[in-house]
Amino acid sequence: MSIIHFIDYLTSEKKYSPHTVRAYQDDLMSFKLFCQETYDSELLLDVNYGQIRSWIVEMVNKNISNRTINRKISSLKTYYKFLVKSKQIKESPLLSHQALKVSKKMQVPFSQAEIEEVLANLSSEDTDFESIRNKLIVELLYSTGMRRAELIELNLGSVNLHNATLKVLGKRNKERYIPLLDSVQKTLTIYLTERKQMAYDIDYLFITIKGNKIYPNLVYRIINEYFSKVSSKVKKSPHVIRHSFATHLLNEGADLNSVKELLGHSSLASTQIYTHSSLNELKKVYNQAHPRSTKT
Repeated sequence: MSIIHFIDYLTSEKKYSPHTVRAYQDDLMSFKLFCQETYDSELLLDVNYGQIRSWIVEMVNKNISNRTINRKISSLKTYYKFLVKSKQIKESPLLSHQALKVSKKMQVPFSQAEIEEVLANLSSEDTDFESIRNKLIVELLYSTGMRRAELIELNLGSVNLHNATLKVLGKRNKERYIPLLDSVQKTLTIYLTERKQMAYDIDYLFITIKGNKIYPNLVYRIINEYFSKVSSKVKKSPHVIRHSFATHLLNEGADLNSVKELLGHSSLASTQIYTHSSLNELKKVYNQAHPRSTKT
């Protein structure tokens, strides 16, 4: 029952997205199954740190990455904090836990040339509903930096063509307004006209040819398919476009705080990871401008 109450807490009070809530639930059920199989017990309220450490060891032996293990333990930490807060236990068994070390992974953004080439390819395709929709998806992801989940949840009321803005519902139901570029407005207007002709009674902005709400794997496949034609980068996903959006803005001199607001981050610390990608650009400016640098 404590897991059910915890899930209700994440949904109702913390306002976490369904995707995030599902991840927490999967992690907890995975640990519960481990306790059943290893200790013949499913009472998570009576767990001690030694049992949790055994779970960690088992995951390491299964070659699960430290990053994934840390995420699962973070789910457990949140769960036990909830149990302490609701006075179901006195103390969390994870109070002294130290996260496993992970190597910092640098995301490699798409170049501006790669994105322009994808958009050019999309513009040259047939003007059927799916091609127009796919072009708009790429344009919106790159011009707004929104998350894949945010894109999927957009509805017709999110769009304000008169003010050239888009209302995005971010993490924890935090709203933000993002300006729309002229080029995106044009594609959006064409898409809305095509969408209206399909006469589907559904409020979501992006739909499939059958009139259903688009889903995460579809968005991933669209991005992967088009960018595989122009880029040799290993990772080609909606998140890489978000990373590209932030990196390109910073390279062009955008203020870090403004990029933070556009991305929907709650703190600058989350946004600052993108400044590392701009280091090469900064070096170029530095070498060209500093009096003692060797100009090439």
